[in-house]
Amino acid sequence: MASTISETTTNSTPENYVTITEMIYTRVRLARKADLYHIYQLFYQIHAYHNNTHLYKATQCSLENLLFKENPLPLYYGPSVLLLEVSPTPFTESKHTTNEGFKPVLKTFDLKFPVAEGEAAEFRSKYDDGNDKRDVFIAGYAFFYANYSCFYDKPGFYFESLYFRESYRKLGMGKLLFGTVASIAANNGFVSVEGIVAVWNKKSYDFYIEMGVEIFDEFRYGKLHGDALQKYADKEKNGEGSC
Repeated sequence: MASTISETTTNSTPENYVTITEMIYTRVRLARKADLYHIYQLFYQIHAYHNNTHLYKATQCSLENLLFKENPLPLYYGPSVLLLEVSPTPFTESKHTTNEGFKPVLKTFDLKFPVAEGEAAEFRSKYDDGNDKRDVFIAGYAFFYANYSCFYDKPGFYFESLYFRESYRKLGMGKLLFGTVASIAANNGFVSVEGIVAVWNKKSYDFYIEMGVEIFDEFRYGKLHGDALQKYADKEKNGEGSC
């Protein structure tokens, strides 16, 4: 069964509204520098979801310095972002040979109801795989990096966040994205995938339990930050330049 696509007008911009029916095609890939704008927007959206936009301090420049350094750490050891893209038409193998060390994961989902992409122009993918495919949109991301513990002799992953734009929730894509991170860990010698699970968000909590995450109730999350952290700063040391 083929997917169908229709375009209608919203905010007087016909190309900004796309409805996908029957089937939706997905691709999980490593983010590139060309994705900075979309990463910045998605990071802002997750802050908005949690009503914490006043805490969002990142800029595209600071994210570039964080995610795409000129001399990066080995793959997966530094901050890493996987993007999940969607399309109403099938993905094909990239025509470009890359050395990024991760082969994109492709999966097709049957849709029980139409999916409305209301920001098509804003979130149209800038990824060039050589196939001149323009009907690709950024749906969500996973952000993770290597962490270390004296309990293990190898690093694990700290799973910082998983987020989907509203149109792409409740479709099963979270399992694909989190499962891809777990697969990377298992296949590359990392010993765990760990992170914060919000106990107030039952759907999220149940999701991670279903994915096999073990919850440790005897520990609580602690954080030294802001003014409390700055009390420890060397007052004679000048701060480094920023964007």
